[in-house]
Amino acid sequence: MGNRAELSSFLRSRRARLKPQQAGLQQYGERRRVPGLRREELAQLAGVSVDYYVRFEQGRTENVSDAVIDAVAGALRLDHDERAHLFRLARPHAVDGHHYASAETQVVRPGLLRLLESVAEVPAYVVGRRTDILAWNEMFAAMMVDLAELPPEQRNLAWLVFCHPQARSRFTDWEAKARDLVAYLRMDAGRHPCDPDFALLIGQLSEESADFRRLWADQEVRDKTHGTHRMRHPAVGEFTVSYETLRLPDDPDQSLLMHTVEAGSPSEAALRILARRSSLLAGSLAD
Repeated sequence: MGNRAELSSFLRSRRARLKPQQAGLQQYGERRRVPGLRREELAQLAGVSVDYYVRFEQGRTENVSDAVIDAVAGALRLDHDERAHLFRLARPHAVDGHHYASAETQVVRPGLLRLLESVAEVPAYVVGRRTDILAWNEMFAAMMVDLAELPPEQRNLAWLVFCHPQARSRFTDWEAKARDLVAYLRMDAGRHPCDPDFALLIGQLSEESADFRRLWADQEVRDKTHGTHRMRHPAVGEFTVSYETLRLPDDPDQSLLMHTVEAGSPSEAALRILARRSSLLAGSLAD
């Protein structure tokens, strides 16, 4: 999808979810043919002409000022992540200088790899653009899936969650995980409007997964840097992990994600079993 079409779809979806009464508009019993706000109603709330807003929703942003974008974001009641996403879509050539060629390789610097190795007791991995998994430790592989056995193009968190049955089965609340992931992927795509590999990934996921197509159509945009997952593993049953995302100050496109468990909890015992099991499997392969 081109940038104009993406902007248009995003604005229509945000307009459709906002009811007139939520925006403080009076209703007089008329039968509405569209969900949410009409274009003229949103234009009124944003303080612009209907024609001006229509051009904006069509993706014709050449003469749209930042003040108008901000007014539209306010009228739509966008949150922080959605507002930032709207500005990126409206200003695709002013997005932090991120103009990547598809052939560019994401490289994890040695210091970050050493940091990853130093937290061997908890599942951890480094994620890059497009949710590509760039590096991981044995505990993450033990908890999720052996990434070393997958081709490089499938070492991608979105691909695992939507297209890899084993990885998908690890999340007891798969829907919540999938929805958060799609919202993050859309936000990340907005940060990199010139990276053609995003379009390739979205096309592949859309072709392989009806669930992805359903969630992608919702146009959700959200960042999530910490939280809790309820996991399921055939070797230990269900357990709970929390995660924190540590972004690099000088490279916001790479993050270290670390999973932790409460000390002395059944979840900690479950991770220890997975660690021993992983060591035993590695030893048997070495023999």
